[in-house]
Amino acid sequence: MGKSHPAPTGRTNLASCVVAAVFLIFIIMVACIVYFAVFKPKDPNLAVNAVQLPSFSVANSTVTFTFSQYVTVNNPNRAVFTHYDSSLQLLYAGVQVGFMFIPAAKISAGKTQYMAATFSVRSFPLSSSSLPPAQPDGLAGFRIGPSMEVESRLEMAGRVRVLHFFTHHVEARADCRVSISVSDGSVLGFHC
Repeated sequence: MGKSHPAPTGRTNLASCVVAAVFLIFIIMVACIVYFAVFKPKDPNLAVNAVQLPSFSVANSTVTFTFSQYVTVNNPNRAVFTHYDSSLQLLYAGVQVGFMFIPAAKISAGKTQYMAATFSVRSFPLSSSSLPPAQPDGLAGFRIGPSMEVESRLEMAGRVRVLHFFTHHVEARADCRVSISVSDGSVLGFHC
């Protein structure tokens, strides 16, 4: 009375598995394209806006000063950037003369944060090429003395969460050369 259905063959099962595999590969490819086009984490952008020396003194060929660096940090990601391993290092003639850890913080998605780092630099001797020559009487204060150059290295590292599940490590770095007048501690210029 009733019709009996033929049992599925191995060929039908194989075709079903191939269709399912092609579909899964297609879904994975679309997910990868969306990830790389929209959600791929990018490193933050650092821009050094200004460098200042609020205090500066030279005595017995030794210099002491306070160093201030003003930075803009932009988070181009669609997720919060959490930085936790950040520091500012100051070098003179290849030797570290100042160091500061930057406290951990969060920068919202697509936002820009302005940061200021100020710290005292330990005393260090100037190289002989940076010392101003002896000036004849009557000319003191009218002549700009030689300059010294320091290097600042700002490193910011942290993480960005992608789709609330995956964590991606991101980092940025800004290296600057700062030229300072030995006579009065004014910043002559900086290049990053």
